[in-house]
Amino acid sequence: MNTLESIRTGTARLLGDETRWRTADLDAHVRRYGPLFRAESGAGWADRLLDEIERSGLTGRGGAGFPSHRKLRLLRSAGPRFQPVLLVNAMEGEPASGKDRVLVGSSPHLVLDGAALVAGILDAGKIVVCTPDDRPELARILGAALRQRQGDEWSTAPVEIRELCGRYIAGEESALAAGVNGRPGVPGYRPDKSVPVTVGRKVGIVHNVETLAHVALIARYGADWYRAVGTAEAPGTCLVTVSGAVEKPGVVEVATGTRIEEIIGLAGPTRLVQAVLVGGYGGTWVSREELSAPYGPDGLGSFGGSMGAGVLVALPVEACGIRETERIVRFMAAESAGQCGPCLFGLPALADDLGAIARGERGHHVFDRLLGHCDAVDRRGACRHPDGVVRLVRSALKVFAGDLACHLRGSPCGGSVRTSFLVLPPVGQERR
Repeated sequence: MNTLESIRTGTARLLGDETRWRTADLDAHVRRYGPLFRAESGAGWADRLLDEIERSGLTGRGGAGFPSHRKLRLLRSAGPRFQPVLLVNAMEGEPASGKDRVLVGSSPHLVLDGAALVAGILDAGKIVVCTPDDRPELARILGAALRQRQGDEWSTAPVEIRELCGRYIAGEESALAAGVNGRPGVPGYRPDKSVPVTVGRKVGIVHNVETLAHVALIARYGADWYRAVGTAEAPGTCLVTVSGAVEKPGVVEVATGTRIEEIIGLAGPTRLVQAVLVGGYGGTWVSREELSAPYGPDGLGSFGGSMGAGVLVALPVEACGIRETERIVRFMAAESAGQCGPCLFGLPALADDLGAIARGERGHHVFDRLLGHCDAVDRRGACRHPDGVVRLVRSALKVFAGDLACHLRGSPCGGSVRTSFLVLPPVGQERR
C-alpha cells in the first residue's frame, strides 16, 4: 500500500508509518497527503469545513482540550470584517514534551495547510507562526517550507514567523499574544478563556500546531475518516511524548483511547514502573494500578488527569515520587511570571515543604503546612500556572502515599538521593 493510500485508510496520519520521515520538501508532502489545500472561493465552503470539524470531534491539542469548532464559530459569528490574527503556537515550553517539535520537523506543510484553512474560515488578516528562540531550527524549517510555497496562492492571509523567548509559560495564550506585541511573554489576567487576547488592535485566536495539522487532514479526508480510529468520545489520533524509565524515549502517534500501559510499552520500559506522570509538569501522577486507563479525556478525567501537553513520564519503583515532585515544583516556581502572590510566594513554599518531607523532617506539622499552602495557592493566581502545580502536588500525595509515610516518620526512602528520571532544565537559568 502506498503512503497516500495508507493515510486515506486511517493507518497513517500525522507522523505516518515512516517514523523517520524528516523533510520539508513540498513535493514529498503532496505525494504523501495529496494536493495543497487552500480556502475555496464562493460562499459556503467555510461553513462546510466547520461542519466537518464539528462532526470529527476534534479538540485542541495545546493542553485545554476545547472543541475546535466552537472556538472558530465564536469568532466567525463576529462578521466578515472582523479579520482576527491567527497565532500558530509552536512554542512547546513543556520540557517533557517534544511532539510539536517532531511534527514541525516532519510535516511543516501539514501545519501550514491547517493554518491557511483556519485563516480562511475566519477571514483572518494575518497568520503569525510563533516558535521558541532557543530552538531556531523550527523557524528555519517553517521558513524553508514557506519559501517553497511562494507563487501558489495557498493562503488568503500573509504569514509571518516570530521567534519568541522560549520558556515554560511563553506558550500560554495571553503570554503568546504579549510576546507578539513586543512585550514580555508572560500571562495576563483573564477570568476565563472567553476573554479574547489581542494582537495590536485585532483579536487574536491561538491554535496549537498539532490541532492545525488535524484540521488539514479533516479537510482532505472528512470527519468519518477522522473518526475511524479513537473512541466515540475522543476520536482520532494524538501525539504523545514518552520518557523516563524507557529504552526508546520519543514521540509516538496513537489512537486516542489507547491504554496508558500500551503507550508506555511502545517505548520499552527498562524497569518496573510505579507511576506515570500524565499531561506534563502541571499534570497528574497516575499509579501503576491505574495504567490500564484509556488515554483520553474520559479515561484520564476519572482520576483528575487530562491529556494536557501530551506527556507520559514513566517513574520506576526505585525513584522517590516525593523528591521528583519537589524537583518539578522548584522548576515551575522558577519558571513562573512572578507577578502574583501564589506564584511569587506560594510555589517556592510548596517546593520547600516537599523538600523538608523528602529530607525526612519528622512530624505531621510539615504535612499540614503543605496542605495549607496548596489551599492558599489553588485558583488564586492571575493565570492557571499555579493551579497546575497544586494539582500535581495533590496527586503525588495520593499516589506516593507509602513513600510519604516513610518520610514523615523520619526514614526517607533510598530513591530520595537518586538522580532525577525527569527532564529538568537548570533551575534559575537566566531568561531573556
